[in-house]
Amino acid sequence: MPQLHELVTALAAPWVVLSPRSGQLTGTGAEGVYAQDRRILSRLTVTIDGEPPVPVHVDERSASVHEYAAVVEGLGDATRHDPTVTLHRTRELTTAGLTERIRLVNRSRVPVECRLDVALGTDLAGTAAVRSGAAADLPELSPVDEGSGRLHWDNSGTRVTARAEPGLSTTPRVEPGEEFVVTVEITADIPKGATGFSIDPPARPARYDLGIECDDRRVDRWVTRSLDDLRALQLGAGDDRYLGAGPPWYLTLFGRDSLISAGMLIPVDPELAAGTLRALAARQGTQVDPETAEQPGKIPHELRDELADHGGGLVLPPVYYGTHDATQLWITTLHKAWRWGMPSDQVRDLLPNLRRALSWMKEYGDPDDDGFLEYVDESGHGLANQGWKDSFDAVQWPDGTLAAAPIALCEVQGYAYAAAVRGAELLEAYGESGDEWREWAAALQERFRDTFWVDGYPAIALDGEKNPVAGRASNMGHLLGTGLLDAEEELAVADVLAGDDLDSGFGLRTLSTAMTRFNPLGYHTGSVWPHDTAMTIEGLFATGHAARASSYAAGLIRAAEAFEYRLPELFGGRGLQEESTPTPYPLSCRPQAWAAASAVAVVVAALGIEPDVPGGTLVLNPADSMPWKALKLTGLRLGDGRLSVHWQGGNLTVLEAPKDLQH
Repeated sequence: MPQLHELVTALAAPWVVLSPRSGQLTGTGAEGVYAQDRRILSRLTVTIDGEPPVPVHVDERSASVHEYAAVVEGLGDATRHDPTVTLHRTRELTTAGLTERIRLVNRSRVPVECRLDVALGTDLAGTAAVRSGAAADLPELSPVDEGSGRLHWDNSGTRVTARAEPGLSTTPRVEPGEEFVVTVEITADIPKGATGFSIDPPARPARYDLGIECDDRRVDRWVTRSLDDLRALQLGAGDDRYLGAGPPWYLTLFGRDSLISAGMLIPVDPELAAGTLRALAARQGTQVDPETAEQPGKIPHELRDELADHGGGLVLPPVYYGTHDATQLWITTLHKAWRWGMPSDQVRDLLPNLRRALSWMKEYGDPDDDGFLEYVDESGHGLANQGWKDSFDAVQWPDGTLAAAPIALCEVQGYAYAAAVRGAELLEAYGESGDEWREWAAALQERFRDTFWVDGYPAIALDGEKNPVAGRASNMGHLLGTGLLDAEEELAVADVLAGDDLDSGFGLRTLSTAMTRFNPLGYHTGSVWPHDTAMTIEGLFATGHAARASSYAAGLIRAAEAFEYRLPELFGGRGLQEESTPTPYPLSCRPQAWAAASAVAVVVAALGIEPDVPGGTLVLNPADSMPWKALKLTGLRLGDGRLSVHWQGGNLTVLEAPKDLQH
């Protein structure tokens, strides 16, 4: 499989460029320009007199603008040390395509004459084919040369067009102190597929208004860069915005990923959450279809323009519903958006979808009617595991034996409990009864308490024989803050999470080091996922376990610094005791939506901000322990107003708040 960890990612969704630090796209591995699940260009190289320049620097100015600097050897002054001729490539992405401005700069004392060539090529491979390695066998397509520095390629209805000014091959003479410029523009006309996504998202915020000042400046840098990436990750459906999960493999609408990310960002961008909710509601299941895992009321897992063959028998249809948690997360995200001030009429419009989502939990989410939500892939070509840990070996016993389906994950039950209680609150707020769902939640809570607990903590899951799958893993962290556990149970979970076998010093390991098949570079079997850690931090702060939450937050800050404040989808779980910076996971997307959104989630959770805009109240309950000494947040979105606070020395000062909220 192609590796990502050493590539530089420029992004303005749906456009992405993955390149080595040289800026040269050679068609190797995952290198290329991507849009709409296709590799638009596999090759974009620059040579001077037939030789590539020597790369010296990458300046990632923003998520979408990078500059690559290189030295041109053999030209200019014949000095022993100082380079006098350099090449600078400014790469800028927009939602419409790529513009690359190539500047040959002469700082020598003599004129420079050379041949400058820009070489382009494409295989128009699908991202699934690139990821599986199948694209390595694809030939480059033959271009049509239109003359005047213009080329195009056609394949299966997609046309890629390249324009170069003054041309792709030039022989400039550059005087001392001057420069020569070639500008290359790449665009694509891509037909709409089964999902009918818009290639151009609605207007993104020019910038976010959130201001942050922390005595630990790493926190400022982490939040600032994350927000820049989150702007660049936004896609659209009609007039609504949502986050693509991560480039290049997952830059599309995902149920679970997009909801968790948007939910974390409600204090900064509530319209993003509203758009995500509507985009997914528009594709809520209406029928039973084992091939796509669709069921009435179910929220989809992912949507693409075409079938995706990931290799190894994993073949997903364009609209795939193989997720057993997105439906509950849709409900809890709607509830949070409502509490933070989502307009009442917009919430009311989604009540039919809410009712259908609640009904799915009871009528389809629990196929054997045992009172727990469990899954099994019925298609034979879908995901074997359908929680957020969706790899084949994500649910295993301490000896490494894989748990047999159907699987009832512990966190799925926590999400279901929270969805039932919060869904009931929403129904009651709009004049309907929520009693059915409160009673259902109470019964689930008792069954969970009687069935899931093993060795002093909640099991990862129940297997097909209803046996609790023992083993210490990060799953239990997602139960905190759902309401499923009582205070004594929350303390027990917090104590388990405090162990060095789970706390890597850079975040929460997905699987304990005590497990037989622990692998620090296992996708879900020992690695660290920032969003997994952040959701656990949110739960720890919410349940009063601030010291443990702060320890994990400090770990994420260390990791953010190591990854230049652009946290990847996941990274290695060896831990601080074995390495000073975390080992990259080679296939990890970077940036990735819920990894970036984690920065906002952590700082908001530490401050204990709990609004109820419909009820006219604002509760501020800052933690008694934080991994910094002072924190100021300004410009948080709360209903029609703004919230700004300053925490220092254990005291919280409200600088600005909506006047109609009591606090």
